[in-house]
Amino acid sequence: MKREVSIHIGEYYASRMPTVIGTLLGSCVAVCLFDPMTKIGGMNHILLPGKADMRRFDAQARYGINAMELLINRIMNLGGNRRLLVAKTFGGAHLLPGLSNGMGRRISTFVLDFMRNESIRIASQDLGGHESRRIYFHTATGDVFLKRIRSRYYSGVAFQEKKMIGRVRRRMEKPAKINFF
Repeated sequence: MKREVSIHIGEYYASRMPTVIGTLLGSCVAVCLFDPMTKIGGMNHILLPGKADMRRFDAQARYGINAMELLINRIMNLGGNRRLLVAKTFGGAHLLPGLSNGMGRRISTFVLDFMRNESIRIASQDLGGHESRRIYFHTATGDVFLKRIRSRYYSGVAFQEKKMIGRVRRRMEKPAKINFF
């Protein structure tokens, strides 16, 4: 039976033993890294792009650069080969209409740039959109199972938009009033 581990914001986990690592993502981004030769894999949960301010230090793995380096180093300490790592990336959703800080997009951009700069191949990605994601990463195979969770805020927006389109169409079907002068 595989071990199951749940990680949260600012955490990471890697294992050489078959493990299922799960997390729930909104605007945060998770990176799953897997060495297909040694079957060692791990995942992080990134809250912010960039790196921690060491003068006002809090959970270092919340920040992109720290979370990536900590995860890569842990995989290497377990016997993984950095040059063989394959990545799968998830998250970066925009969940709240009207709040446009673009944090999910900024984290996603950071992760994609990091992978390119470090020559780590991205085997698959599911970034952006308006839905939360629950993911389960199987460290022994590199497989990721994803479940989408609809945003309760955007479903209301979609409903209102459909109502408005219906009203506009009904008005267009009515004959126009003509005034003669």
